[in-house]
Amino acid sequence: MKKEDKLGIPETRQHARKRKQKQIRNWIIGILAVVCAIAAGVGLYAAHLYKTAEQAANKAYDSDFAVKTTYGEFNGKKPFAVMLLGTDTGALDRTEKRGNTDTIIVVVVNPKKKNYTMISIPRDTMADMVGDDSNDVQKINAAYSIGGAKMAMKTVSNLLNIPVKYYALVNMGGLMKLVDYVGGIYVTPPLTFTYSGFPFKKRVRQHLNGQAALAYSRMRYDDPQGDYGRQKRQREVITKLVQKLATADSLTNFSKIANNLSSNVKTNLSFQALKSILANYSDCTSSSDSDYLHGYSTYVNDAAYQIAPTSELQRISNKIRKLLGLKTATVSNRETELNTLNETAGFKFGSGETQNYTIYDPGTTADSVKSGKKSSKSSSKSSSQASSSSSSSTDYSGNTAYSGSTNYDTTYSYSYNYNYNINPFSGGY
Repeated sequence: MKKEDKLGIPETRQHARKRKQKQIRNWIIGILAVVCAIAAGVGLYAAHLYKTAEQAANKAYDSDFAVKTTYGEFNGKKPFAVMLLGTDTGALDRTEKRGNTDTIIVVVVNPKKKNYTMISIPRDTMADMVGDDSNDVQKINAAYSIGGAKMAMKTVSNLLNIPVKYYALVNMGGLMKLVDYVGGIYVTPPLTFTYSGFPFKKRVRQHLNGQAALAYSRMRYDDPQGDYGRQKRQREVITKLVQKLATADSLTNFSKIANNLSSNVKTNLSFQALKSILANYSDCTSSSDSDYLHGYSTYVNDAAYQIAPTSELQRISNKIRKLLGLKTATVSNRETELNTLNETAGFKFGSGETQNYTIYDPGTTADSVKSGKKSSKSSSKSSSQASSSSSSSTDYSGNTAYSGSTNYDTTYSYSYNYNYNINPFSGGY
């Protein structure tokens, strides 16, 4: 039977067709209404994320060391470098306002290779404190505690003859919370050890919360490679953290992450620069390479130091400059001058023994060292405590071979690949 209308009149084919068209139209309107509502909600959420990110970035921004960003500097085509500093404040009952930077990593982002490279500088590396008129050398981790980010950037720049324009500093407490906010990370320890009550087993993949990640990245004395081994674990934690931060899941805790970063991070990268980096370099987080400045264990007036040979300073300088698209240039500074004078006096890099290293007065010549007429000094003003050292030899191929037998794996290889397609920001800089 034909369907009747409200007056009991049988429905014609034309009426039926109009009724069906109306039903379809109502469905379409309904669907569009839902879509619009969702879009409005997403738009408001995106606006909230944007505002939260902007407020966090502005709070973390170090305007005292602001640098002018040239047009197109972060356009997704040019490589750039950021010096990452990790301070020993904010966790483990440490309350110093400005601590030593036990983590110093030069990060180079390369859009051509679609990756980033992390190069660690050991905390005990001898370096001239640029900005200090005393012409004295200290452990490089003291640069930040003495002269803040400005001295740290200038000191690293001078040591390796590379341009250091941007920096980002994070304290240990911030790192601990950040790992928690992304749901923790997974690592595969290269050796078995226990630190701060957290056990780690060699080659056994395990999940780490913030406190465990902090312990994993801080242990040094029980590592056969000492600070070099710790640097590798630090780079591993940072790489895994970047991996988690770059996923869509991190958006669920976006506000917490942003607030944590604003409270525990300091950087001279502006919000506009950060926005452009996120928009134009996101595909560079899919994989990473790592390296570190190799040094030799020495004593300077009973204080344990790592001295990088001139050839190694040149190797790292060449690598970073090439990644930045710059021509290589000869490294010539206070460190290379002291290396020459000490080698003249009989110091031998790669001897396999821990030797004494002399800090000669500025202006001392090789001839005067040979004749023994020029006075020298072996004192250091470093606030860092002397640490136990290990005899070592370096082949400069990326591995350090330490004396004695050990089953410790000396190389890590990172190549993380993943995709994510939620980006709350857009536009270039």
